[in-house]
Formats: sequence, C-alpha cells, structure tokens
Amino acid sequence: MKLVRFGEAGQEKPGLVDAQGQVRDLSGLVPDIGGTTLSSETLNRIRQADTSTLPLAPSGQRLGACVGQVRNFIAIGLNYADHAAETGAAIPAEPIVFNKAPSCIVGPNDDVIIPRGSQKTDWEVELAIVIGDRASYIGANEALDFVAGFCVCNDVSEREYQLERGGTWTKGKGCPTFGPLGPWLVTKDEIPDPQNLAMWLDVNGERMQNGSTKTMIFNVAQIVSYVSHFMILEPGDVITTGTPPGVGMALKPPRFLKPGDVVSLGIEGLGEQRQRFVAFEGNAVDTSKSWKGH
Repeated sequence: MKLVRFGEAGQEKPGLVDAQGQVRDLSGLVPDIGGTTLSSETLNRIRQADTSTLPLAPSGQRLGACVGQVRNFIAIGLNYADHAAETGAAIPAEPIVFNKAPSCIVGPNDDVIIPRGSQKTDWEVELAIVIGDRASYIGANEALDFVAGFCVCNDVSEREYQLERGGTWTKGKGCPTFGPLGPWLVTKDEIPDPQNLAMWLDVNGERMQNGSTKTMIFNVAQIVSYVSHFMILEPGDVITTGTPPGVGMALKPPRFLKPGDVVSLGIEGLGEQRQRFVAFEGNAVDTSKSWKGH
C-alpha cells in the first residue's frame, strides 16, 4: 500500500493511493497515518477493506508528511561508504545516532526555510524507515517484522550548526522545515529489498546525488535492531538512514542552498519530492547571536 496524508498543514486526513493513482480518503477507517494506525494489525485491516468504495480526496490537495504524530525522529550519520569517502571520514565502527526534532517535519513539496543567518544549508536524500510495532532489544534477524514501511526523507542540514558550533549534530538537523517526508509511506510488502533502491537528488535541475542503498554500511535491519537497544521504538517513529555522496559540503568548492533554489529528490518505488528554499522571515530569536560570547 501507498499511504498518504492530504490537506492543509495541521488538518491532514489519512489516505491511500489506489491502483489508478487516485487518493482515497481513509478517514472512515482510521483517524490518521501515524502512531498505532501503523501497527501490523491495523495495516492488515486496511488491506482487507474494499477501498474502491471509499471517497476520493479532492483533486489538487496538498500532500502533508506521510506520517503524522511522530514522537521520535531518529537519524543515522555517515552510513554510506561512498559518502564517508567523499567527506574524508573514517567508516564508523557502530552506527552514528542523533535526533532530528519532530517539529521539523513537513510535507514533501512544502517550502523549506533557510534559517536566519544561515550560510551553509545543505541537502541529503535519504531512505526513512517507519516503525509499525513497538520494538525493544530486538535482533537484526527479526527487525523487519517491526517495520511498517519506508519513505523518502530530505535530511536538510545546516553544516555550520552541525559541525562548527560544538556539541552534537542535532543543532544542525532539526531547524523548522528541515524534515520533508513523503510523498507516500510505502508498506514493506511493496519493497522486497530495501538494500537495492536507486536514489537521486537535483538542485535547480542539476544532478547532485546519484546513489543506491546498496552502499549502506549498516543495513535497515541492523539499524532498527541497533537503535532498539538504546531506546524503545514506538509505532510511527521514523529513522532516516543516511545519504549517498554528492552533498554540498563535500564539493570543491563547497556549495550551499540559497533562497530561490529548488531541490528535487526521489527513491526508487517511494516517489519524489520537490522543495523551494526560501529566506527566513519573522521575529524569532536569533540564537546564533544571543549565544556568541557566552
């Protein structure tokens, strides 16, 4: 199944993409695509329903993030051998784990805001895992049993905040709008081998990333198992799994995103995203200034 959430931001309804590519409204079956809706039991109930009788979503509806109610947005760093090589980093002995703020999650085609004062906003196409059933201390041999499905993630990153401001990577990963997810949550039965998916990303029509999940250092099953030994994974949690080579900071000279840039990205079988990057506007506190000198 390809599950979606459609409608205005904050008012999304659950949906399903039918065989004709039309979005069917699942509101009569489930309250949302997220949380316990993603349990294996509930997904099976949706599969068994006659979705052809469900109402069609209005045409032209915005697609929201394909997962709602995300309580934990986990990320894995330096998880592609070819990406580690381009950055000159050593292959990690264990997965590098950090968090993206759930508040950064937006729809696959929503605008992305370049943070106030940012000079180093970067792109990363990634395969994201969506958890379906509660997982704790599980083995890699059983890890996929706890997965609901997969989606595309743009792990937007501010490299100064991430790498030059001290502390953890999290500071450069969770800025508002830095987590586009979707367009679809594709259930795992449609993705027989998550370690053999082509992935790509363009900036203003120029191909920047052209990779495959084949070059992951730690595969999907290993990642889910590993993370479950450090925290309980709940239904609807998202784990984004690293990026292939071609990020802006690794170019010579480095290249970063500016207002007006358009980023398009996709993964085989999981659909495509398109975001316009826009300048920050408003009166939010400029933390980069308020903390300097302290």
